[in-house]
Amino acid sequence: MGTTFLMAFALMLVIEGALPFLAPRVWRDTFRRITQLTDGQVRFIGLTSMLVGLLMLLVTR
Repeated sequence: MGTTFLMAFALMLVIEGALPFLAPRVWRDTFRRITQLTDGQVRFIGLTSMLVGLLMLLVTR
């Protein structure tokens, strides 16, 4: 279980790092827009992201 968690975390870091590496200007503009969202909008994005991730886990199991 620990190894799987570390592998998932490592994959997340690779995916998260791809956009700033490949298109730093796009990443910076996107990050700037995100900082202008309200707390409720950010929470909704986070909740949606978690639900999509859980659904993907359920489908792949």
